[in-house]
Formats: sequence, C-alpha cells, structure tokens
Amino acid sequence: MTTATKILPTPVIDETVRLLTEHYVFPEIAEQLTGLLRARLTDGAYDVDDAEELARLVTEDLQSLNGDRHLRLKHHAEPVSPKEGEATLAAIRGDFDTSLGGAPRVQLLDGGVVVVELAPMLFPLDWAAEPLGAALTLASRARALIIDLRTNRGGDPDTVAFVCSHLLDERTHLNTMHWRGGERREQSWSQPHVPGPRFGGSKPLYVLTSESSFSAAEELAYDLQQLGRAVIVGERTRGGAHPCRGWTVHPHLEATIPFGRAVNPVSGTNWEGTGVRPDVPCTAAEALDRAHELALARLAD
Repeated sequence: MTTATKILPTPVIDETVRLLTEHYVFPEIAEQLTGLLRARLTDGAYDVDDAEELARLVTEDLQSLNGDRHLRLKHHAEPVSPKEGEATLAAIRGDFDTSLGGAPRVQLLDGGVVVVELAPMLFPLDWAAEPLGAALTLASRARALIIDLRTNRGGDPDTVAFVCSHLLDERTHLNTMHWRGGERREQSWSQPHVPGPRFGGSKPLYVLTSESSFSAAEELAYDLQQLGRAVIVGERTRGGAHPCRGWTVHPHLEATIPFGRAVNPVSGTNWEGTGVRPDVPCTAAEALDRAHELALARLAD
C-alpha cells in the first residue's frame, strides 16, 4: 500500500542534493540540478500529498537538463531498507524467482534456430550465472541463435560480460567504465572460459530489441553490434548508458544516481540518449519473425 500521510519534502530534497553533489558522474550538471531542486522546493512545487507524486515531480526535474534516464527518485509501495542498494535488490528478487533466473524461455524454432529470452533483467551475476549458464549451454547446439531483449529493463554489467562470453571465441574487450572525476577506469572483458560448451563466435546471431530495452540490455546489444558479432533486429532502445546506485532517502523513496559512464572500445562512445539503433528496423512485435527469416536465409546460403 502507498503512503497515505502528507510527505515532508525538505529532508528528501536535502538528501537528494547531497547525493547528487557527492556522486553524480557529471559534477557540473549536479551543481545545476541542486540549484533547480532547491528553487523548486522554495517555490512550493514539491508540496504534495504523497511520496509517489513527489517521486514523479522530482524525477521530471532531475531528467530535465540532460535527459539521463538513470537519474531518478523511485517510489516503492512498501517500505525499503535504508542500506545502499538494498531497496533495488529487494524489489528485483521476486522477478528473479518468477522468471527462471532471468531466462524464462528457451525455444527451438524451425531450421535449428533457437530463441533465448533474457527477461525481465540481467540479474546480478552471483544470482544469475547458474540459470543463464544452463540456458546458454542448452542453446549452444543451435545452428543460429536469437537473443530476445525486447522486455529487458537492464541489470548487471558483469552479467552482460558473462552472456557475451558464450557468444565469442576469444577473450574480448567489451566496454570501459569511466568513474566520476575521470581518473579511475574499469575495463569489462568477456571471460576466457564458460561453464559448459559455448555457442561461439561464428554461427549466426541475432538480438531483438524494443523501445523498452534499457541499460545493461542495451549494453549487451551494443557490445555485440560494435564487435560485428550480432545483427540487431527491432526498435531503437531507450538510451541509458550510465551505471547507477540507489540510496534510500525516505522509507518509500530511493534516489538512483549514475556515478560513471560507459565507453565502447570500438565506437569510442556509447548509447546514452541515442539508444541502440537496429541493423534491421521493424516493430518489436515483428522482430522475432524477421530474425527467424534472416537466420533461415543465412543458413540456406
């Protein structure tokens, strides 16, 4: 159930401003946003009846300067843990348990083409390695593979690397994270070994996307596209490339703030704001049939 009493916005805004100042990957934008939030607070724009409405208003303002879709004030119907990141983990655990660990469908289509749906998230790797490894091992015998990310809303970059490791033959540089301040960087590479046979780097591979595909799902599609490993089929994705963390600022509110930016080693940039552009544009509803047709034609050749 949602909160019924009127929320006091000042402590929420004060804590959100503090977190922006300390953590947001773009300090100059953080400074502008803190001024905006304080001005809106003074003007009474946040004098609302409940936490859900406050979350909506603050999120609109947070995203108003540079459109960063990871920069949010998230509402949780149930009270959440005050520990950093615990609110997000608690919210997604139920999704993990009801989606077979993030691989709800492995399906054999005509012609030896297999579909593996990864949804609704790429869950933390310590949760997801076993179920995703099982699904990808089962799919490794396919003549062609379709990875369905149309309903995937993001997740863990380590899980992106784990999936890529099953789809490549050699250890490969996938991405570099540039943390706030620009001095510290962290590279992401595919793994040299996987727990079982891999689909590998030579057989036909297609990735399905939609306008709902987001964050880590976009990274998976983008990494494979930039490497020339996969054909992206479907719609342009939402465009969120900044890794973020969550901090509880009220029993029902979590501020998610990006603290880094992704840089692809091939393109030298990322998909922030632009989304991943499909190689074969079509509606999300048509994407599976279109990819299957492309796979069958490639195999016939």
